[in-house]
Amino acid sequence: MVDLSQVFLNSLVTGSLYLLAGTGLTLTYGLSRFPNFAYAEFITLGGFIGYVLVEQKNTPFLLAFLVAFIVAGLISALAYGLIFQPLVRRKASLIHLMVASIGLGYILRYGIGEIWGWSALSFTISWPLYDVNTVRITGLWLWLIFTAVILGLALHALLTGTKMGKAIRGIATNPELALVSGVNVERVIFFTWFIGAGLAAAAGIFRGADARLTPMLGWDILLPIFAASVLGGIGNFYGLIIAAYILGLAENFGVIFLTAVGLSTEYRMAIAFLILIIVLIVKPQGLGKK
Repeated sequence: MVDLSQVFLNSLVTGSLYLLAGTGLTLTYGLSRFPNFAYAEFITLGGFIGYVLVEQKNTPFLLAFLVAFIVAGLISALAYGLIFQPLVRRKASLIHLMVASIGLGYILRYGIGEIWGWSALSFTISWPLYDVNTVRITGLWLWLIFTAVILGLALHALLTGTKMGKAIRGIATNPELALVSGVNVERVIFFTWFIGAGLAAAAGIFRGADARLTPMLGWDILLPIFAASVLGGIGNFYGLIIAAYILGLAENFGVIFLTAVGLSTEYRMAIAFLILIIVLIVKPQGLGKK
């Protein structure tokens, strides 16, 4: 028998992870206009920083979360300044920027592998378990859902109620107009790369604490994160919120379907991408755009 309540809860957890990870990708794409494949490695970096601090330094999880956010954000902003900003100034094409991001990703991935090794690691931190009728939830899942909710509220407040948020929306909509209006475009882009990688690291520490930690951690979930961003209307934060939870539902109900027909649950990603293809055929601009 399938416990639908548990499936919906698992979908909420998966969607919250995709929302947390996809927000940074959506923000950086909205301003930089190219898919940053190195984003996966910032997810991985967050997981490993969290592991070192929590497991080896006995740092409280919340403090490790903040340190991972800041360190990943600083490395990302530095990478933008040293690699991508010069390329943009030289009018590099989309392909050049994508290839540069892939190269940066390989450097970060194999650097992580050399520092921490390629064998799987696991957090040993114990999380409380809560049973509500037939539904079981861990303290880690509650923190993940809570973080996703706070993120949504904070990003909404940032985008609608601050000068920085209005600048972000202005650059995403019309960068030339934002520039002539006096917006410091480069400063805003540096800010979004810092925040974006910080959110990636935050997703990574949650993912690492909930699953095995390897240098491929971020790469393993990069495709559904891209799918959620595209499905929501690439660069659109509000569309991403809807898309993240749709894909969370698709994956978890897909596991039930695949099990019922005797197929490997590894195919669950295919179900999410099938939904993506169908939606984009009907509405190519994604769910979050008119």
